[in-house]
Amino acid sequence: MSHKDKDSHEWRMGYTTGSCAAGAAKAACLQLKNELKQITVEIPLPSGERLNLPLKWVEKESVWGNAGIIKDAGDDPDVTHGLEIQAKVRVLSNQGEIHIRGGKGVGIVTKKGLQVPTGESAINPVPQQMIRKAIREVFPEEEIEVIIEAPEGERIAQHTLNPRLGIVGGISILGTTGIVRPMSEEAFKNSILPELDQAIAYGHQTIILTPGHYGFRTATEKLKIPAEAVIQMSNFVGFILEEAAYRKIKNVILLGHIGKLLKVAGGIFHTHNHVADARMEILVAHAALHGISLEQLRSIAEFPTAEGAATELISLGEQDLIHEIAALVSRRAMEHVQEKVKVGTVLTLLDGSFIGWDDTAQQWIQSKWQWPHEYEF
Repeated sequence: MSHKDKDSHEWRMGYTTGSCAAGAAKAACLQLKNELKQITVEIPLPSGERLNLPLKWVEKESVWGNAGIIKDAGDDPDVTHGLEIQAKVRVLSNQGEIHIRGGKGVGIVTKKGLQVPTGESAINPVPQQMIRKAIREVFPEEEIEVIIEAPEGERIAQHTLNPRLGIVGGISILGTTGIVRPMSEEAFKNSILPELDQAIAYGHQTIILTPGHYGFRTATEKLKIPAEAVIQMSNFVGFILEEAAYRKIKNVILLGHIGKLLKVAGGIFHTHNHVADARMEILVAHAALHGISLEQLRSIAEFPTAEGAATELISLGEQDLIHEIAALVSRRAMEHVQEKVKVGTVLTLLDGSFIGWDDTAQQWIQSKWQWPHEYEF
């Protein structure tokens, strides 16, 4: 296949395990009410768009409605592609909440620092919201019990990060947008470059580079930065920095989750886990250099996520360390492009709250856009 052929390839999008769970739950509800008229089900997405999903099967068994959907990752290489996600639904009373839990093949969280509390099913907040919205389209106010299952989930989970994260017994139900966009490096890189060119065309001398959807929302909603100045770079930090330098962009702010950008502090410029993952090693090393006690270092190292460990460090009164790491991210990024671009960094948690930043990023954002008053030094 020629380079041109690859560029013109139409990459097929897929849908997340969260979308599958929401679709199966809604189909099961429709089956309970004898209102399922077709072999597909339509669900609302967080963006406000709607997604139509093909059903594998549906049935009604006593008071339960049951349905299954096969996960389709599109052209994205994903270990959960082809996995069946099932939902069991029943009505508990005429009015009340929707109770969601995992069943067979859905993992249980056993360590702190994840988006779901310990002891609960590994169904992330956005998929939970999607499940609730989908069900409310069928049962507007009833009290509902929902069980999400993945019969092959325990086997598949061994090929994911779940065992290391302390999620036992199965997969996680994930997704922030409901849609899986293919992560072919060539295709994705080619899709980012026009965004850089657009930022230049709009006259932006300072641009925001963020790994993904969460950072984009934080930049545009919290900091009031124009969307055309915010580029979602995925895992390709080094590539985009080099392209920004080539285009003579003066200033870059790296804004994103500490678990991603922490890698840059260690000189890792392709941040996909399969390429390199030394988040905890980098964090613990700098905590040691900062003078954290050996006992506390051991405690920090046991956290399954960088977010959990960093939050613990802050609770110990060590936020200066996180600010220092943000400054180190900027320094390593500038070294990567031979100082041709000036860089500032803001490190966030998954909920978009700031956890560490350097003076450069704060000054640029304050002078051009809107720096949140709660994060003044």
